[in-house]
Amino acid sequence: MGLSALRVDLLLSFNTSRLNVLVALLICAALVFYFIRQGKKRKGLFLRPISGLSAIEEAVGRATEMGRAVLYTTGLGKMERVATLASMNILGNLARKVASYGTPLIIPCYDPVVMAVAQEVVRESFAKEGKPDAYREENIYFVTQSQFGYAAAVDGIMTREKPAANLFLGTFEAESLILAETGNSIGAIQIAGTDSTIQLAFFIVACDYTLIGEELFAASGYLSRDPLVTGSIKAQDWLKVVIVILIVLGVVFSTLNLDFLSELLSVK
Repeated sequence: MGLSALRVDLLLSFNTSRLNVLVALLICAALVFYFIRQGKKRKGLFLRPISGLSAIEEAVGRATEMGRAVLYTTGLGKMERVATLASMNILGNLARKVASYGTPLIIPCYDPVVMAVAQEVVRESFAKEGKPDAYREENIYFVTQSQFGYAAAVDGIMTREKPAANLFLGTFEAESLILAETGNSIGAIQIAGTDSTIQLAFFIVACDYTLIGEELFAASGYLSRDPLVTGSIKAQDWLKVVIVILIVLGVVFSTLNLDFLSELLSVK
């Protein structure tokens, strides 16, 4: 088959009804590329302040002043959960602060794979701060894969160790209020965030700061200021603006019986 014949076959096989998907994909890629370039050029992009993430410095400082530990848990999620991956990114930045202040960090784990990853993340963070000898692997340990057994164990740790700061960031279920109430009872400053909208309500009433919605996933870019991450976040925000504008225009045009926009955007 000649080259010209191959081109004709490719053109004939192109599904023109899905051209809008191709256009949307190109717009998304262009925005991400643009904001990553801007982030590298400006040495950082503006992200609105997130009180829960800003309070991490305060929480670590408070624990250091009181001579007590910081307790961190990723909840019940395994490593394939997006919330657990986001939590590990936050843990890396937290561990660097803890290492610089010389504050004990306790991480009881629900899953043994998460435990192994957490150990590596914290070890690397301590090494980056130039304090590899301060790393304590025994403070990051596996507890149990029983949901309420894990909740009882973490409650016991909080009661005995009385950490000055508790960070609940990851996947949580019915045990969320049990953990948060126990932490509140010992007077710890508490920062929470999860991808479960149901459990967010319990964290909001029992914790000092709560990461709501996508704030948990944006946290790594907010803390690290990596232009690749912050550029992607800015691009997503602008894409949301574009989508909202299209929805509003669609409602207006449909009300006026002008259906050309919905036909243009529809995927057949």
